[in-house]
Order: sequence, then structure tokens, then C-alpha cells
Amino acid sequence: MRSVKEMIREQSLWAGLNRPGIERDEADIVVFGIPYDGGVSFRSGAKEGPRAIREITYTIAPTTERWEDLSSLQIMDLGDLEGSNRQELFQQAEEAAFSIVKSGKLLTMIGGDHSTTIPVMRGINRAVDEPFGIIHIDAHFDLCHEMGGDYFSHGSTERRALELENVPDTESIFFVGIRSVESEELAFIQENRMNIIGAMDVRQNGIDQTLKTIKTKMSRFKKIYMTIDIDSLDPAYAPGTGTPQFGGLNSRELLNLLYGLFDLPIIGFDVVEVSPKLDDSLITAFAARKILTECWGHHHRKKEKIQENTN
Repeated sequence: MRSVKEMIREQSLWAGLNRPGIERDEADIVVFGIPYDGGVSFRSGAKEGPRAIREITYTIAPTTERWEDLSSLQIMDLGDLEGSNRQELFQQAEEAAFSIVKSGKLLTMIGGDHSTTIPVMRGINRAVDEPFGIIHIDAHFDLCHEMGGDYFSHGSTERRALELENVPDTESIFFVGIRSVESEELAFIQENRMNIIGAMDVRQNGIDQTLKTIKTKMSRFKKIYMTIDIDSLDPAYAPGTGTPQFGGLNSRELLNLLYGLFDLPIIGFDVVEVSPKLDDSLITAFAARKILTECWGHHHRKKEKIQENTN
């Protein structure tokens, strides 16, 4: 039985927006963590990401940078999934994603390395009865068929997505912030029609033009999943990640992009690759926390606008 202190602490999670014990249909957002980093090709530590991010949410206010009050938001945190091996853990993740999307709640997953997005997208694929789009915000394409013999590596995330029934073609994915490519990936993108806006393009074209391009291309989808690798940010803003790449998005660019992208029918998103042990200052975890809470604010704002127009 939980102590009073533990119950108060649990309720204080996510700026006091966590609602322990509520039913799924009462929630606005359902969040869970996948503490796994066995799919990395370089430095580990992302399995500690979910814990580190949660630990810095107890004292923040339920507000956004646009002066919005989120106190009415209902968050259901399922905690971190547990499994004795990757297969077991990923099966739980797939089932969690399936049930959340089926319930119509905003899915939020906290990784873990980027391989943890694979079972989430598999769950979404099972839950929807139509094609869905993917917005992949990252320094890397993650289009390798395998890395080091691992077909479920963090560098194979979107290659596995392209195998899903409801991801019909390569243009179903929009890559944003890219600035690194493997030789195998280079051959793949040269042979296929791809949607790509690199970090350099975002800076040169500006946020408004970037958003216009993404929205135009992704407007064919009624459901879109967004995966955010923290290394999409330049290492100056997020040093605690396994494979940082110089020349990335700055914090303002990413936040403004996310604000505009929620005009699209986002059914869920994740934040992955936060490795606390590589960043003693926790700058990276604070960045992830900001991304999560601002995205929830965007979802909340859109939901309230829909309700106003309905009444």
C-alpha cells in the first residue's frame, strides 16, 4: 500500500497534472516510458531518460510559454514499461500504443533510444484502419536496414516503419532536421521519393516556409505520429545524447516548429534519446521536459478550440 507521501508525490508529477487512478476515458493524454537503450550503435544511457525527465516535473507550474493554463488537463501516466528482454518490453509497448490510439487519447512515449519508437508505430499500425503519416524530427534518417546485425537498432526505426501496412510509401514520412546520413541510407534516399528538410534548410528557409512545406505534403493524412529525437537539437542545446551532430536546430526553432505542427492531426508523439549520464547539468532532460509540456499545451489548445466551435 502506498504511503500518503508517495501518493502526494505521484499526484505532483507533471506539474501536478498527473491523475492517478482515473479511468482511461477521463484522460486527455496517456504517457508511458520505455527505459531501453539496447539498440544504440554508440553511447548508451538513454534508458535512464524517462526517470530523469519525470524527476524534474514536480516543481514546475501547469502553464505554457504562451501564458496558457493547463490545470484542467488530465494526464494518465502508466509509468515505465518493464520486461525481462527486448521482445517482452516491445510487445508491451505495442499493446500500450494500440490501446491508447484506439481510445482516442493523445499518445506520449518517452524513450529510451530511438528503437523504442518501432513497437509504438507497430501498435498504431494495428489501431488505425487507414494510412497514417510520420514526422521524424532528428539529426539522422534512421533508415538503415540493420546496424551491426540488429534489425531493431535505433538507426533502423523508419526502415521498420516502411514495412507497416498503413505506411504506404516513402513519402508517408517527413524527415526534419537531418544533417547526417549513412552510406546505405544515401543510396536509399537517392532511389526513392523522400520528404526531407535538413537542419540547414530550416535555418535558410525559416520556420513559416518550413511549416508550409510540411503541412502541404502531410495534408493527405487524417492521422499523424511525430517522433522527436532530442539530437535534432544542436549539441549546444542538448549535449546529453548518444550520437550528437553539430549544426542542429536551436531551441527556438524546434519549439516554433512544434507549435505549428500541431495544426496537423497529431495522434501521438514521443521524445527519445535523452541520456542523463552524458549531461551532468541535465540541460538535455530540461529540454525534453519543455518539449513534452509545450506539445501537451498545443494539444490542449486545439481541443478547447474544437469544443468552443462545437458549442
